[in-house]
Amino acid sequence: ASVVKVLVEVLQPDHGRVYDPCCGSGGMFVQAEKFIYDHNGDPQGIKVYGQENNERTWRMAKMNLAIHGITGNLGATWGDTFARDLHPDLEADFILANPPFNIKDWNRIEKDPRWRYGVPPAGNANYAWIQHMLHHLAPTGTMATVLANGSLSSKTSGEGEIRKNLVENDLVEC
Repeated sequence: ASVVKVLVEVLQPDHGRVYDPCCGSGGMFVQAEKFIYDHNGDPQGIKVYGQENNERTWRMAKMNLAIHGITGNLGATWGDTFARDLHPDLEADFILANPPFNIKDWNRIEKDPRWRYGVPPAGNANYAWIQHMLHHLAPTGTMATVLANGSLSSKTSGEGEIRKNLVENDLVEC
Protein backbone atom coordinates (compact mmCIF):
# COMPACT_ATOMS: atom_id res chain seq x y z
CA ALA A 1 0.00 0.00 0.00
CA SER A 2 1.14 3.52 -0.66
CA VAL A 3 2.26 5.82 2.15
CA VAL A 4 -0.73 8.04 1.42
CA LYS A 5 -3.17 5.15 1.78
CA VAL A 6 -1.58 4.05 5.07
CA LEU A 7 -1.82 7.56 6.54
CA VAL A 8 -5.49 7.84 5.53
CA GLU A 9 -6.32 4.35 6.88
CA VAL A 10 -4.67 5.21 10.22
CA LEU A 11 -6.49 8.56 10.66
CA GLN A 12 -9.82 7.70 9.00
CA PRO A 13 -10.69 11.31 8.02
CA ASP A 14 -14.43 10.92 7.51
CA HIS A 15 -15.72 14.30 8.70
CA GLY A 16 -14.70 17.88 9.38
CA ARG A 17 -11.67 19.83 8.20
CA VAL A 18 -8.79 17.94 6.55
CA TYR A 19 -5.51 19.80 6.02
CA ASP A 20 -2.30 19.16 4.08
CA PRO A 21 0.22 22.05 4.28
CA CYS A 22 2.29 20.66 1.38
CA CYS A 23 -0.50 19.13 -0.66
CA GLY A 24 1.29 18.50 -3.95
CA SER A 25 -1.31 17.46 -6.52
CA GLY A 26 -3.89 16.64 -3.82
CA GLY A 27 -3.31 12.91 -3.43
CA MET A 28 -4.10 12.89 0.30
CA PHE A 29 -7.48 14.48 -0.38
CA VAL A 30 -8.37 12.03 -3.15
CA GLN A 31 -7.37 9.11 -0.91
CA ALA A 32 -9.51 10.53 1.94
CA GLU A 33 -12.47 10.72 -0.43
CA LYS A 34 -11.85 7.10 -1.50
CA PHE A 35 -11.69 6.05 2.17
CA ILE A 36 -15.06 7.70 2.82
CA TYR A 37 -16.67 6.01 -0.20
CA ASP A 38 -15.20 2.64 0.81
CA HIS A 39 -16.80 3.00 4.27
CA ASN A 40 -20.20 4.16 2.97
CA GLY A 41 -19.70 7.68 4.25
CA ASP A 42 -20.59 11.02 2.68
CA PRO A 43 -17.63 12.76 1.01
CA GLN A 44 -19.49 16.04 1.43
CA GLY A 45 -18.86 15.62 5.16
CA ILE A 46 -15.27 16.84 4.77
CA LYS A 47 -13.82 20.13 3.67
CA VAL A 48 -10.19 20.10 2.63
CA TYR A 49 -7.58 22.80 3.07
CA GLY A 50 -4.16 22.77 1.51
CA GLN A 51 -1.21 24.78 0.39
CA GLU A 52 1.40 24.13 -2.27
CA ASN A 53 4.55 26.08 -3.10
CA ASN A 54 4.87 25.07 -6.76
CA GLU A 55 2.51 26.87 -9.15
CA ARG A 56 2.14 24.01 -11.62
CA THR A 57 1.51 21.44 -8.87
CA TRP A 58 -0.97 23.80 -7.13
CA ARG A 59 -2.92 24.09 -10.39
CA MET A 60 -2.93 20.29 -10.73
CA ALA A 61 -4.24 19.98 -7.15
CA LYS A 62 -7.07 22.42 -7.88
CA MET A 63 -7.95 20.43 -11.00
CA ASN A 64 -7.77 17.16 -9.05
CA LEU A 65 -10.24 18.48 -6.46
CA ALA A 66 -12.59 19.69 -9.20
CA ILE A 67 -12.48 16.36 -11.07
CA HIS A 68 -13.31 14.48 -7.86
CA GLY A 69 -15.95 16.98 -6.71
CA ILE A 70 -14.10 17.62 -3.46
CA THR A 71 -14.93 20.85 -1.62
CA GLY A 72 -11.65 22.51 -0.82
CA ASN A 73 -9.63 25.62 -0.23
CA LEU A 74 -6.08 25.56 -1.56
CA GLY A 75 -5.65 29.29 -1.17
CA ALA A 76 -6.11 32.01 -3.75
CA THR A 77 -2.62 31.30 -5.05
CA TRP A 78 0.32 28.98 -4.51
CA GLY A 79 2.83 29.92 -1.86
CA ASP A 80 5.42 28.94 0.72
CA THR A 81 3.72 27.58 3.85
CA PHE A 82 6.41 29.01 6.13
CA ALA A 83 6.64 32.45 4.53
CA ARG A 84 2.89 33.02 4.19
CA ASP A 85 0.45 30.64 5.82
CA LEU A 86 -2.68 30.81 3.63
CA HIS A 87 -4.90 29.36 6.38
CA PRO A 88 -3.77 31.25 9.50
CA ASP A 89 -6.93 30.59 11.56
CA LEU A 90 -7.52 26.98 10.50
CA GLU A 91 -8.05 24.39 13.23
CA ALA A 92 -8.10 21.07 11.41
CA ASP A 93 -9.78 17.89 12.58
CA PHE A 94 -7.32 15.82 10.55
CA ILE A 95 -3.89 16.69 9.20
CA LEU A 96 -2.25 14.40 6.65
CA ALA A 97 1.11 15.29 5.15
CA ASN A 98 4.18 13.95 3.45
CA PRO A 99 6.37 17.07 3.58
CA PRO A 100 9.60 17.39 1.60
CA PHE A 101 12.40 15.98 3.73
CA ASN A 102 15.34 17.96 5.11
CA ILE A 103 14.71 21.30 3.37
CA LYS A 104 17.87 23.28 4.03
CA ASP A 105 16.85 26.67 2.66
CA TRP A 106 13.46 27.56 4.12
CA ASN A 107 11.81 30.78 5.27
CA ARG A 108 12.64 30.72 8.97
CA ILE A 109 11.30 33.43 11.23
CA GLU A 110 12.76 32.91 14.68
CA LYS A 111 9.92 34.51 16.66
CA ASP A 112 7.17 32.65 14.79
CA PRO A 113 4.28 31.67 17.14
CA ARG A 114 4.18 28.23 15.51
CA TRP A 115 7.46 27.25 17.22
CA ARG A 116 5.79 26.37 20.51
CA TYR A 117 8.10 23.43 21.25
CA GLY A 118 11.37 25.02 20.11
CA VAL A 119 12.77 27.03 17.21
CA PRO A 120 13.59 24.69 14.29
CA PRO A 121 17.11 24.95 12.91
CA ALA A 122 17.77 27.14 9.87
CA GLY A 123 19.34 24.22 7.99
CA ASN A 124 16.48 21.72 8.25
CA ALA A 125 12.68 22.28 8.12
CA ASN A 126 11.57 18.85 9.41
CA TYR A 127 10.58 20.13 12.86
CA ALA A 128 9.13 23.29 11.33
CA TRP A 129 6.68 21.09 9.39
CA ILE A 130 5.70 19.20 12.54
CA GLN A 131 5.13 22.36 14.55
CA HIS A 132 3.28 24.09 11.72
CA MET A 133 0.87 21.16 11.58
CA LEU A 134 0.46 21.05 15.38
CA HIS A 135 -0.29 24.78 15.27
CA HIS A 136 -3.23 24.04 12.96
CA LEU A 137 -4.57 21.02 14.81
CA ALA A 138 -7.94 21.43 16.53
CA PRO A 139 -7.94 20.49 20.24
CA THR A 140 -9.51 17.11 19.44
CA GLY A 141 -7.77 16.73 16.07
CA THR A 142 -5.36 14.04 14.94
CA MET A 143 -2.38 14.19 12.64
CA ALA A 144 -0.33 11.74 10.59
CA THR A 145 2.84 12.67 8.79
CA VAL A 146 5.90 11.10 7.24
CA LEU A 147 9.39 12.30 8.17
CA ALA A 148 12.95 11.50 7.21
CA ASN A 149 14.49 8.69 9.29
CA GLY A 150 17.06 11.07 10.72
CA SER A 151 14.29 13.11 12.35
CA LEU A 152 13.89 10.40 14.98
CA SER A 153 17.44 10.72 16.29
CA SER A 154 18.86 14.09 15.21
CA LYS A 155 20.09 16.29 18.04
CA THR A 156 21.61 19.05 15.94
CA SER A 157 20.56 22.67 16.36
CA GLY A 158 17.93 21.97 19.01
CA GLU A 159 16.04 19.19 17.19
CA GLY A 160 16.56 16.79 20.11
CA GLU A 161 15.08 19.34 22.51
CA ILE A 162 12.05 19.92 20.24
CA ARG A 163 11.49 16.16 19.98
CA LYS A 164 11.76 15.84 23.78
CA ASN A 165 9.17 18.62 24.21
CA LEU A 166 6.79 16.90 21.76
CA VAL A 167 7.06 13.60 23.63
CA GLU A 168 6.78 15.19 27.09
CA ASN A 169 3.64 17.04 25.95
CA ASP A 170 2.10 13.69 24.96
CA LEU A 171 1.87 14.62 21.27
CA VAL A 172 3.42 11.45 19.83
CA GLU A 173 1.40 8.26 19.64
CA CYS A 174 3.32 6.10 17.22
